[in-house]
Amino acid sequence: MKTYNWGIIGCGNVTELKSGPAYQKTEGFELTAVMRRDISKAEDYAKRHHISKFYGNADELINDSEIDAIYIATPPDSHEYYALKVAEAEKICCIEKPMAPTYQACVSINKAFQNKKLPLFVAYYRRSLPRFTKVKSWIDANKIGNIRHINWHLSKPANNIDLSKTYNWRTDAKIAPAGYFDDLASHGLDLFTFLLGDISQANGIAINQQGLYSAMDAVTGNWLHNSGITGSGSWNFGTENREDQVKIYGSKGKIEFSVFADLPIVLESNGNTESMIIENPENIQLYHVENIKKQLLNQATHPSTGETAAHTSWVMDQILQP
Repeated sequence: MKTYNWGIIGCGNVTELKSGPAYQKTEGFELTAVMRRDISKAEDYAKRHHISKFYGNADELINDSEIDAIYIATPPDSHEYYALKVAEAEKICCIEKPMAPTYQACVSINKAFQNKKLPLFVAYYRRSLPRFTKVKSWIDANKIGNIRHINWHLSKPANNIDLSKTYNWRTDAKIAPAGYFDDLASHGLDLFTFLLGDISQANGIAINQQGLYSAMDAVTGNWLHNSGITGSGSWNFGTENREDQVKIYGSKGKIEFSVFADLPIVLESNGNTESMIIENPENIQLYHVENIKKQLLNQATHPSTGETAAHTSWVMDQILQP
């Protein structure tokens, strides 16, 4: 079996536990090099994770002849810039979510990889997590009959960084126009298209209620899946308590779960209730990364590609349109 040597551009917090070790644990993958603009931090990361190469320049990593594939884990405003370079170097790529700040940027990235006939993946790893594939199996088995509607409410208090007005790229409108919505809601909206199919219409309202940062902090949205299922969501990042609840309503029952919290997934059907806890792996992107390997070996089709991620970005753009 071929060994794929991976490099990471942007070895920040998300790569410490969530993703980086997953590439090291996947048979047939080797995490060979990392890059960070602060080369001392890249060196520190490489030493702590037993990685042989580190760079302070992305072009050097991208053009390293030993590297077969690259994971882009930088803030989203740089994804298109690096992805086009990776495509030009004719290397496999996985991009951290959201794929890019706009749908048009996603189209540009997809076109570059399609022209080179290269695999492109996006780290919407919830599509690969067992707790959500179980929810999909309930849906596919018609456990709640014909699905009518899906609703998601996500809210959380402003954190200390927000309240102090310290700079945070996640709430900088130049990088993430809707702040935490871009970072967090993208996960759920992408998951809903995985569970219920693509979305044909979407609209919404987005405002800044608190004035703590430049990005939007309160969003509501409505959408319509191609199948005729309606959807609604509300996201607010200045409430007293954190809440995260999804409800899928069907003609014969209901499914409830949380997108982020490790709470039970619950099936109510024909007067019976089934509740189960399915734990996530220590490195939450593990199954996502293993599914990349399966596609590269022609053993399976990965559920999160450039095309599926671009669709999610289109939905978000529609919700955020003024």
